[in-house]
Amino acid sequence: MLDIKNTTKKSNPSLPYEKIVDKVLGKKYELSLVFIGDKLSRKLNNQYRKIDKPTNILTFTLSKTEGEIFINLGLAKKEASKFERNYTNFVGLLLIHGLIHLKGYEHSSKMEREEEKIQKIFNI
Repeated sequence: MLDIKNTTKKSNPSLPYEKIVDKVLGKKYELSLVFIGDKLSRKLNNQYRKIDKPTNILTFTLSKTEGEIFINLGLAKKEASKFERNYTNFVGLLLIHGLIHLKGYEHSSKMEREEEKIQKIFNI
């Protein structure tokens, strides 16, 4: 189950969110996807990672079948060109990255390979 909330004034990028989530985590996983701005991103990043600046994504595992992903839309828009992607594509990349973390992967070449598999399926 996917619950999407947008706390920003920006519209949600057009992506097949539910299909991506189901492909990575399965249909029984309960995910809360929250689109946020710099202020909340900075607050959460400082509170949970002790880094006093906004970040593009934060991922929280709540249980084996529940998690939360927070994506900073403003920062994603600013950073997309650095990764040679458009805004919507970059938000999709961030979502996949967060989902792979929720699946239990840490940053590594193995994680990158998993991300690439999903990116190919959804043309991200």
